[in-house]
Amino acid sequence: MPSYGHITHPGLVRDHNEDNYLIDEDLGIWIVADGMGGHACGEVASQIVVDLIHDKLQHGGNLSDAITASHEIVLMAADQRLGLPGMGSTVVAAQLQQDHYEVAWVGDSRAYLWEQRRLRQVTRDHSYVQQMLDAGAISKSEAVVHPHRNVITQAIGANDLKQVDVGVTRVPLYKNQLLLLCSDGLTDEVTDEAIAEVLECDINEQEMAGRLLQLALAEGGHDNITILIVAAPGSTRERPVTLDMI
Repeated sequence: MPSYGHITHPGLVRDHNEDNYLIDEDLGIWIVADGMGGHACGEVASQIVVDLIHDKLQHGGNLSDAITASHEIVLMAADQRLGLPGMGSTVVAAQLQQDHYEVAWVGDSRAYLWEQRRLRQVTRDHSYVQQMLDAGAISKSEAVVHPHRNVITQAIGANDLKQVDVGVTRVPLYKNQLLLLCSDGLTDEVTDEAIAEVLECDINEQEMAGRLLQLALAEGGHDNITILIVAAPGSTRERPVTLDMI
């Protein structure tokens, strides 16, 4: 099984932690859910999300369908006062398959891949700023500081969405890769360049997670922060050499 590091923290501004995460080594599952709603029980929504996804996968389901089902359950829970109306969550989850990771997400919780000394975001934010970026209305540097960068267009539990649009991608699996899953409490505070510097260090995954957390706190820790770092299994095949790698 892969080695991994994991850590969560309420940050320095919020009075409680609405993030939840789950790791199942036997099934090769890692999930980060970032609850929303503050005292409208965001932590209840994110706990429902990780538990429901885990249950569906234990019974042979797939990530996309499990995330879709969690949206319905969060809405139902709010209606039944098992939480409060307005609670919601983003999510990013990965499942280890034989020769790849399947990654699925809703919202702006992210997955990154570290390999060949490069960091690559493998998810695409469901956000207003991402839409502007895709349309060419703003640059990447403008997106990082845009005042509406935290406005998301998809969220589990959003009352105006009959069904969430789940993003799904497959990441080929090779030796010496690291897969990073995180809530936006990390990426809002720490640049991709700074994240890459930590992942390049000759330390274990738990130490990496701790260092990334400290960077986010040093930048203000304005939100809850959750970080999972998964190393590709040692038995994974070598990446073939191509001309652009020579």
